[in-house]
Amino acid sequence: MILFKSSLDTLEQFKQVLLGLPKNCYSRSCSVLSNSSIGQHTRHIIELYLCLLQGYDTADVSYDRRKRDLQIEQDLSFAIQQLEFIQKQLDRPNKSIKISYELAGSETRLDSNYFREVMYNLEHTIHHQALIKVGIEHFTSLSLPESFGVAPSTMQYRETCAQ
Repeated sequence: MILFKSSLDTLEQFKQVLLGLPKNCYSRSCSVLSNSSIGQHTRHIIELYLCLLQGYDTADVSYDRRKRDLQIEQDLSFAIQQLEFIQKQLDRPNKSIKISYELAGSETRLDSNYFREVMYNLEHTIHHQALIKVGIEHFTSLSLPESFGVAPSTMQYRETCAQ
């Protein structure tokens, strides 16, 4: 299914970019990212996917109650392991699920489905990759893929404009 292929390809590209980072860059505070780090943005991406996978069996997902595992943001090897776990587990059948959000001090539950939430996570990943790209460009002169941190629809639009 194209949804999973896009998600898995985006995660693979992300993994390859992270593997190409200089050692001191991943967990370093970055002024252009409001003093957050590439590792913190990576943790945020990973944890939302993990919330979805962990809530799949019970059909109950809360992105607000994520673990916030500092090892993911400080240890690049561990983050890569988590991305590989997500890649292996992501392709699952669609089903109805409930999404819980903490809003204004009370919990709100919304109806959703697994495929919709995979799409949400893909878009969320791309958004944070755009921020990570800013951090990478601040710290390094690495050449990043043109599509890194850019929505597929934007890439298609750019191709149409170039013709």
